[in-house]
Amino acid sequence: MTTEPDATAPPRDYRLLVPRDWFRIDLAQERWRAQLKTFVDHQADGKNVPAEIKQETWATLRNTAEAAARTGALEFFLRPELEGGGILPASLIVSLIPRPGGLTPEDLRESFEAKERQNQAGAEVSAVTLPAGEAVRVVGPTTLDLYVRMPGGVGYLALAFAVPVSGVNGPMRRLCDSIAESLRWIM
Repeated sequence: MTTEPDATAPPRDYRLLVPRDWFRIDLAQERWRAQLKTFVDHQADGKNVPAEIKQETWATLRNTAEAAARTGALEFFLRPELEGGGILPASLIVSLIPRPGGLTPEDLRESFEAKERQNQAGAEVSAVTLPAGEAVRVVGPTTLDLYVRMPGGVGYLALAFAVPVSGVNGPMRRLCDSIAESLRWIM
């Protein structure tokens, strides 16, 4: 006799489909700095990128990865976008936000809406339903963040997209939404 997976149990893992041209860095491994350096070097090769820009990009991405890893990030995906000789990657940071027993998507949405009213940053906050479950979406001019509630009420998986060159409108918005809609739980 086979049994269905328990939908109230926490997932063992997740699966996310990200396009092949996005460079994946595993922030759970100590080798992420070398992976990040490889990305920056590869993007600069043959493009006449000044050394200062290359170093500045490396430092910015390293600082972003370090901050993300400290706060529970699991993966860092980078997609190069070149503008004016610089290296400005679009990125996706996947993070685990533990909230045992806690915050409902409605509560989370209300919290983000209150924060936006205070900051007046112009971000759009909404509740969405993804195949993986209920989520809260926060969209700014160059960012799109999704907080997807995990089965078993253990917390949220955060998908934080940043698109500094083209912003999160048009094709990039559709791409970010498609990546988020591919999220599936492994039970």
